[in-house]
Amino acid sequence: MSKLLVISDPAPRSLELIFTKKKLKELKLKYNLLVAPKKNKDKFYKENIHRATFIIGQPNLDKSLLSKAKKLKAVINVESNFMDNIDYEYCFEKGIHVIATSPVFSKPVAELALGLTLSLLRNIHNSHKDFLNKIEKYGLDGNLKSSLLSDKKIGLLGYGDLAKALTPLLTPFSKDINVYDPWVPSKTIKDDGFNTISLDNMFKTCDVIYVLAAITKNNQSLIDKRLLNQLKSNSLFILMSRAAVVNFDDLIRRVKKGDIYVATDVFPEEPVKKNDPIRKVKNFLFSAHRAGALKDTFTEMGEIVLEDMRLISKNLPPRLCKRAERETVKLIRSKPVAIN
Repeated sequence: MSKLLVISDPAPRSLELIFTKKKLKELKLKYNLLVAPKKNKDKFYKENIHRATFIIGQPNLDKSLLSKAKKLKAVINVESNFMDNIDYEYCFEKGIHVIATSPVFSKPVAELALGLTLSLLRNIHNSHKDFLNKIEKYGLDGNLKSSLLSDKKIGLLGYGDLAKALTPLLTPFSKDINVYDPWVPSKTIKDDGFNTISLDNMFKTCDVIYVLAAITKNNQSLIDKRLLNQLKSNSLFILMSRAAVVNFDDLIRRVKKGDIYVATDVFPEEPVKKNDPIRKVKNFLFSAHRAGALKDTFTEMGEIVLEDMRLISKNLPPRLCKRAERETVKLIRSKPVAIN
């Protein structure tokens, strides 16, 4: 039996990044790989898409191209963000799966979110800096602005994979977890043991707010000065999903008032310019979009890709990658990552 053809076009990732040597060997053993060129991709796809069963990557695929793809079973987005560069409706009509490897990032991002939270609450990062500068404060003097995470009122903006990875880390500290997500039924949230909350009440009442939502055409700059000005003094605002959900100019102005604390792993433009004034804003804890970027995370991509390809080859649905959903995927407005 001849091997199924896979078009390899994973940029900005590479096969060597997302597959261990063992798994890459398995991929090449089970499938015929056809590597897409860096240039003249339109010509390449016009000439070869009719042969492919799988595409590993996220190329531009309009209806005219997809109509040639008579054997295509799945497009596997290893950039991990669904983007507005494919005719999803055609794929749904023809039974072509469009899936993404985003679930692999949930646990590492959640763990860093917890780390940032504890550092803000206990001033770990600044205490370390003070020690290096020989101005450290001992005992109570070093904790005058510190507090516990225990029993804090927590808000989650978004209840997808990331939130579901974060909540098991938070519940040992607090059971008072409140969720806002218009795409998730209230019953689901309540059945999981959490409370539903309006966006306004979240910003008015929660001590710690995590932004975990994907960016859509409906929530760009959703978090603006109106919401930010409702934050309680000494509250924490932790941005772990997409920068475009927040109006950063409004956020910076709110932080400069000096009574809230912010951590962010994402920025409107990356890399952040060396002279960007955000670097000098106090009460900000920065992480350079590194929350999910672990070697083991990337190689987990390869594992779930291979497993779902195996299932799809048998005309079974994928189980491990995230599936594009007809009702929501066309609302998503993710930007491609700039740096792995």
